[in-house]
Amino acid sequence: MRLLPWAGADGKACYLSTDDPGSLLSRLADDIEAAQLSSAEQVLAGARAVLHDPKAGERAVRFALTRAVESLGDVLRIAVSRGGDNR
Repeated sequence: MRLLPWAGADGKACYLSTDDPGSLLSRLADDIEAAQLSSAEQVLAGARAVLHDPKAGERAVRFALTRAVESLGDVLRIAVSRGGDNR
């Protein structure tokens, strides 16, 4: 079972049961995960810039933190889907 990088309409996790990593849905999930990781890199760079700017106001910090939390959620989901859940 593979945890997919999106939630269902009810907000619950979606899983894919297949032995074919080259299936259309598997490739789509791979592409979305790659985009999420790329986005997380950009968010991290932006958040670092905000944190290093002594003139950054509360709005900028809150925006950066909100985006960082979203990206962290995506990255954690990807880690879990790849067997990184060591709880």
